[in-house]
Amino acid sequence: MDRTEIRKSEKAFLIGVLHGNQTAEVVKEHLDELKQLAETAGAMVVGQITQNLRKINPQYFIGKGKARQIIEQAKTLDVELIIFDDELNPGQVKNFLQLAKNIKIIDRNGLILDIFRKHAQTREAKTQVELAQLEYMLPRLTRQWSHLERQMGGIGTRAGMGEAQIEVDRRLIRQRISKLKKELTHIEQERQTQSKRRKDEYRVALVGYTNAGKSTLMRALSGEDVFIQDQLFATLDTTIRKVQLDQYHSILLSDTVGFIRKLPHDLVASFRSTLLEVFEANLILIVLDAASDQVSEHMNTIEEVLKEFGIKRHKALTVLNKIDLISENKRMNFLKRKYPDAIMVSAKDQLRLDRLIAEMIETMNADYKTVEITFSYEQGKELAKAQENVEVLERHYQNDSIRLKIKGKRDRVNQIINQYQ
Repeated sequence: MDRTEIRKSEKAFLIGVLHGNQTAEVVKEHLDELKQLAETAGAMVVGQITQNLRKINPQYFIGKGKARQIIEQAKTLDVELIIFDDELNPGQVKNFLQLAKNIKIIDRNGLILDIFRKHAQTREAKTQVELAQLEYMLPRLTRQWSHLERQMGGIGTRAGMGEAQIEVDRRLIRQRISKLKKELTHIEQERQTQSKRRKDEYRVALVGYTNAGKSTLMRALSGEDVFIQDQLFATLDTTIRKVQLDQYHSILLSDTVGFIRKLPHDLVASFRSTLLEVFEANLILIVLDAASDQVSEHMNTIEEVLKEFGIKRHKALTVLNKIDLISENKRMNFLKRKYPDAIMVSAKDQLRLDRLIAEMIETMNADYKTVEITFSYEQGKELAKAQENVEVLERHYQNDSIRLKIKGKRDRVNQIINQYQ
């Protein structure tokens, strides 16, 4: 099957639109991020245009005259690929292709899906990404896409397709989508079974904008190797590590896919099972790149995605990472005013991690309960069970019984009380 794959060093031209309440500064920031995305996918960006629009053109998004002008400019630069920062509907893609001829057209969603496809490693991630790509591709089947039985490089293709063949390919895609959804349902059931086995553990989930340093923080806290690369969406698969915070406090720390603005809806839907770790976490660490000028917008994006997944009642700590990249007091003071309760760290240089660990322990303790519980000597089996997944603070051996003072998660302690007292 042809996938919208970017060839290495494929020349790309970026299109941004100034529309509605957006400012020129915001559009520039979005295009800077789009450039990062394109380069992560392997493209070489050779130019960009920002267009002011009173209203979106239903046929070409930016108007036919401007579309022609962009295509001519792209031809002059030998551009092979035009990337829009905004989502194009299938009709706009088709109309633009009729003008562009041999230049391929994609939008931000198609670009992100291409990156996800390249970075997916596990069966779950590959299934999720393929499902999202097919649901994105289905309404856009035009001559830009090759026959599904062919393998052709580059983002999209221009192989001639008759209407009858397009209908055949649509049917094949629908069948594949149905199969992938069943596979994901099975994978989600497996994940839920694994999750039940970890229910007595204190679970902490790292969430954050892509490339904020979550994986670096995971390595710094766990001391174990995890994949780290300075690019957008370097990791997609959930990583879970057991971390001993101190003698009495241990956690299961999970790192999931990074968030980004304008995340494709099909992708969000496909990755719901992956984000189960976040949904079931006792504590969320929201990791932000403190050195980014867009830190406030990144925080808004994270909150929007969490809300979309129904994750809004969880306890959370804000972690401002990469403080090693900040040299100006003015910037530090701004961050302290903006996020007064945030914990500033450098995961790379392992700075101030003790403060973060202390905050996690304090949060854990608020969820813990300490009780005294008595067992007779005949209750040896029950006594052993009651000491599982709790901290035994004291043991008192009396004439006819043993009194324990235990500390553990409220749910676990309450379970022990209800079972044995």
